[in-house]
Parts: sequence; structure tokens; C-alpha cells
Amino acid sequence: MRITDLLDARSILLNASPKSKNEALDQIVDLMVKSEKINDKEAYRKQVYAREEESTTGIGEGIAIPHGKCDAVTKPGLAAMVVKDGVDFDSLDGEPVTLMFLIAAPNTEDNIHLDVLSKLSVLLMNEEFTEALRNAETVEEFMGIINDADEKEAGIDERLAGEGTAAEEETRGKVKILAVTSCPTGIAHTYMAAEGIEKAAKAKDCAVKVETRGSGGAKNVLTSKEIEEADGIIVAADAQVPMDRFDGKKVIVCQVSDGISKAGELVGRVISGDVPVYHAANGAEVQESKGGRSSGSIGHQIYTQLMNGVSHMLPFVVGGGILIALAFLIDGLCVDMNALAKADRANFGTITPVAAQLKTIGGLAFGLMLPVLAGYIGEAIGDRPALAVGFVGGVIAANGKSGFLGALVAGFVSGYLILLLRKLCDKLPDALEKIAPVLIYPVAGILGIGLLMNFAIEPVMGAINTALNNGLTGMGGSSKLLLGLILGGMMAIDMGGPFNKAAYVFGTAAIAAGNYDIMAAVMIGGMTPPCAIALATLLFKDKFTKSEREAGPTNFIMGLAFITEGAIPYAAADPLHVLPACIVGSAAAGALSMAFGCTLMAPHGGIFVFPVVGNAIMYLVALVAGTVISAVLLGVLKKKII
Repeated sequence: MRITDLLDARSILLNASPKSKNEALDQIVDLMVKSEKINDKEAYRKQVYAREEESTTGIGEGIAIPHGKCDAVTKPGLAAMVVKDGVDFDSLDGEPVTLMFLIAAPNTEDNIHLDVLSKLSVLLMNEEFTEALRNAETVEEFMGIINDADEKEAGIDERLAGEGTAAEEETRGKVKILAVTSCPTGIAHTYMAAEGIEKAAKAKDCAVKVETRGSGGAKNVLTSKEIEEADGIIVAADAQVPMDRFDGKKVIVCQVSDGISKAGELVGRVISGDVPVYHAANGAEVQESKGGRSSGSIGHQIYTQLMNGVSHMLPFVVGGGILIALAFLIDGLCVDMNALAKADRANFGTITPVAAQLKTIGGLAFGLMLPVLAGYIGEAIGDRPALAVGFVGGVIAANGKSGFLGALVAGFVSGYLILLLRKLCDKLPDALEKIAPVLIYPVAGILGIGLLMNFAIEPVMGAINTALNNGLTGMGGSSKLLLGLILGGMMAIDMGGPFNKAAYVFGTAAIAAGNYDIMAAVMIGGMTPPCAIALATLLFKDKFTKSEREAGPTNFIMGLAFITEGAIPYAAADPLHVLPACIVGSAAAGALSMAFGCTLMAPHGGIFVFPVVGNAIMYLVALVAGTVISAVLLGVLKKKII
């Protein structure tokens, strides 16, 4: 396949004049659509903008290579645009962009187009080639320049592989540099960084080999012998790279963009020896590549650490939640709740054998949710040593009174606890430092998180929980409408944490006392957040990521089954917008339940216990009203994902 096979003449514009970066992106997306390789323009445009949010694709020297990979792309393609007067594109070197290539890549296993795109990326590093493209007077001339260069230039992986097999006598006496390049999409920046490092190394008469880890997989992989003989290694990556193999070697870890714009500086550091020794057990240097932009704001770093926990937690929430919902459904179909004694109603979901099995398995998966959340937040901060520490903190939170909020705190504390231990162990003798990851980190880390959870976090949350229970008990005789408002809102504050548990315990205690209206308000308050999330992902698709939209509908099932935790991943990812919307909707639903005189004798079950709900039709009306209020607020409060 040739580069021009991907480039349609209809998708080339030689006299563009956009006034801003966004206008330039919109124009070149429109060009791509003309090639008839995009089945959903808006979905593809959002993907291009989302990639731009990760880091600018303006690589410098007047060139930008925006790209998008998604299901909206039916065939791989290219669009090109020449901007004679230039446009401000937030480029790495601050210079205006005059030449743009937009890449469209489909979500398929067939990656034959990736070699072609990598070759184009490398060609764009050639000043004579890019200048010729800028001066082309016709589309045919533009295509011809690319065709001629395509015939003459070898692929980046092919050329770098040749460098790696150079005869030993040719490299004797030279500084030997190895590099690994990788970017999140693995289309352009991976290969441009490889080209930049290769050129910089050759310019300083160094022997070089570069491993590229693009969408087509790892190529030109570094061997153990090459790593052993290397004087220094450059890892220019915004995606995770296997690092254990570099233990004990001098390694520079940086952004993939640095491999393009600062290649000479990186090579110079290797030559001078101004490079830290990497220790695989510590993994401290990996944080830059795992976090994407090492130079990002503190808020961005916290967000990526949090999302590492949320993304790993989500399968446990979805899988466990749906199994529990099925257990309630089976019991709801097979058991007459009105015929059960009050004590037996507390076992709803485990009464029939099949339901009991599903509830047990789903409950076990749900029980792992908070430990996994805490563990992987910790891992994003302190690497693997923090994983076990975070798990332990999450288990303590799940079994104690702090719940979801306690697990969040445990995750961040575990990560920074490991970083603290690393600093302390740096001063130890080499012999002791080597055993730190297998002895000191797990023992001291687990002990530390256990003490902090038991003596700091749990007592504080327990005190809050007790105060809430006492306050609610005192309100029992006051306005039922206000009580429903407060209880419903509390169910959405922390979704399984102390506020949620306090309201739920108050509701179950009210059942024992014969006050069934309170439990109705509590349950509807807990059902609203997941249902609202599911509705919002359908109504306001541009406010949620692709993965959030795909998981959204499952929240209908969990919400209707009174599993509030289905909303936790969304609340954790964007608490400042999601929580207020959910709290308002849940509070409204709880107040309406009280106003309509709805009652509930079962402590759980959601829609599956509606047969025992007093005034069930109005109860459903209250649920729909609360759900719609929350969903609309989410649509107003959340920012667009572009």
C-alpha cells in the first residue's frame, strides 16, 4: 500500500485560511468527510478533538498531524491542507502551522495502513519534502511529490532494524544509544520521535537502535545483549512501556513529543552521562510515561490517578451489580413478598436457591470493588509496590464505616506512602535497598495504611455516621416532606459511604418500628443516581466519553434494582458535576415519595419489590421525576467531551 492510496484528491486543500486552531481542525475534518471514509462526522470530529486534548499534534517546524481512531472511520484515510499564512496551533515550538495532515484510522485488527502512516510521519521530518508540498500549485503536483518520496524512502522500522544489525566493528568506540518510542494512538508521534532520535544520534556519530511501539505492535524490539551493551536508553513515551528489562541501566524517561522536539538534547545527555540509573523495583521514573504528560497540572495528575482506579473498578461494578439485580428479579417473580414474615423480607434476593447463588457471586464481585479502586489509584502513584497497600486500605474501608470515600482516601494515601518509603530507602546501603521492594515496602506500607485507616480515617467517618443517625432520629417527628428530601439526598452524597449507610440504616430501623414511608424515600433516593446516569448518557452523549456511554445503559438495571454503586465510576470521574446533580434528583424523588404517601415494607430490591409498595404508581412517578431532574442537571453541568 502506498501513501497516496490513503489520500483522496477531494481531501486536499492547497489554499486554506483558517483563523484559529479549532477552525483549522473543523475544515480538515470536513475535507476527510469528502473522501467518504467517515460514517459519523460528529463522532470522528470529537475523537480528533479528544486526541488534541491529550497533547498538541502541532509537532513544530510548521507541521501538524491531528488524528482520530474510532468506529466512525470505515476505511483508513488521509486529508491534507496547506495554510499559506499559517495558523496558531499551540505547536511545540510555538510557531504557526502551514502544513496539516489529518489521519483517520478505523478500529480494526487489520493494521496494514499503519506502516504507510508511519512512513508519511517520517517523511514530514524532511524539510525539502515539506517545503515542496507547501509550494505545490495543484492537487496533482501535491500527490506526485508524495508518490516520488514514497518510492525513494524506506520505512522507519525497516531502516532502524538495519541500524540495529550493523557490524560490530562499525559501532566500536561509539556511544551506543537505545530508544523506545510510543504514543497513546501509536500512529504518528511514535515514528516521528523514532526518526528524530535516530537523526540526532547519527549527527553526533552515535550508534543507535530504536524500538517503536505503535498500534501495529512492538517492532525492532531491543535484545538483552543490546540493552546490556548500551551506554544509555531513551524512553520517549506517553503510553506504558515494559521497563523491567532496563533495570540498572541509565534511562531517560520523557514525553514522546520530546523525542521529536528535543531529540538532540536527549542524545546529548546520554553522551555526557547525565542520566539517572533506573531501578525496575522502584518504578519511579515510569510515572512520567504512565501519566501521559509529565508536565501536566496537579489536577490532571490526580485525575489520571483516579481514573486508573475507576477503570479497573468498573467491571466489578457492572458484573456484580447485574448478577445481584438478576437475583432480585428471580426472587421477585418466584416469591410472594406479602406472605413473608418481616424477618424473612430482609433476605430478599437469597430466598430461592438460584437467586442465592447469583446474589452470592455478585456480592463477592461487589466486595472487590472498593479494594480494586484503592489499589489501582495507589498503583498509578507508587507503581506496583502500592498495589497491595491500596488493596488492604480498600478492604478496611469496605468492611468499616468509611465506604467509598474511605477507599478513595486509602488509594491516594497508599501511593504517596510508597513514594515516602522510597525516599527513605534511598539512603540505605545497596544491599538493603535491593530487598526494599519485597520486604520493606509491603510490610511497612501495609502496616502504615492499616494504622492510618483504623486510627484516622475510620474514626472520623464513624463519628460523622453517628452524628447523622442521631440527627435523623431527632427529625422523625418533624415534616415528612423535609425528611424525605434529606434522606433521598443523603443516599446520593457518597453512594455507599457513611451518608448513604446512615440514611439506609435509618430506613431499615423505621421498618422494624412500623414506619414504612421512610424506607420508601430511602430506596427511591438510592435508585435515582444510576437511572439518571443511564438516561444522561443517552440524552447528552457529547458530555460523556465513549466508554462511559457504552457502560451507561447497565445503570438502568442497577438503578432499578436499588444498586446505587453503579453511579460510582461516573461520580469518581467527575464529582464536582455528577454528585450535585444526583443529590438534587434523589432529594426531589425522596420528597415526592413522602408527599404521595408511598410506603415500603422490604429493605431492598428496587423495582422487584414494587408489588409491596404502597401507592406504587405514584412511587414510579416520583422515581421518573427524580431521574429526569438529575439527568437534565447533568446535561447542564457537565462539560462537553470534544
